[in-house]
Amino acid sequence: MAAKASNSGAAPPTVLPAETTQARRFGKTRTAQSTALMEDYVELIADLLSADGEARPTDVARRLGVSHATAIKSISRLKREGLATSRPYRGVFLTEAGHDLAGRVRVRHRLVVDVLIAIGVPREAAEADAEGLEHHVSETTLAAFAKFLKR
Repeated sequence: MAAKASNSGAAPPTVLPAETTQARRFGKTRTAQSTALMEDYVELIADLLSADGEARPTDVARRLGVSHATAIKSISRLKREGLATSRPYRGVFLTEAGHDLAGRVRVRHRLVVDVLIAIGVPREAAEADAEGLEHHVSETTLAAFAKFLKR
């Protein structure tokens, strides 16, 4: 028979937040994950349009590191959401709503990168980390970031 483990040195029991508080937090995270993909696509399409004058699904797939089929499926979602349009043999274009979203995402991305750099994170790491963080920070946190940077 195995000896019972001692509790000495063990962490104190976990205190859970109220169910509604925890559900709200997890719900916010799920929503952010769902919209993060759309935001990444819209931001990249805007960048491709600005740099190259076109955003072909093949280029989107390569730059996001996904299959062509995955890019087509996500672009179809953008079209359903009213963020993008496409033309045969011409690629993908953003609607006014798509351009607006891309602009907001770009501003949020720059703010997160600038805060990370201000606290000593190297630029390349800050850029990479911001790709995930930018989708999960609240407007309250973004305002605090801007205040911290005195913007």
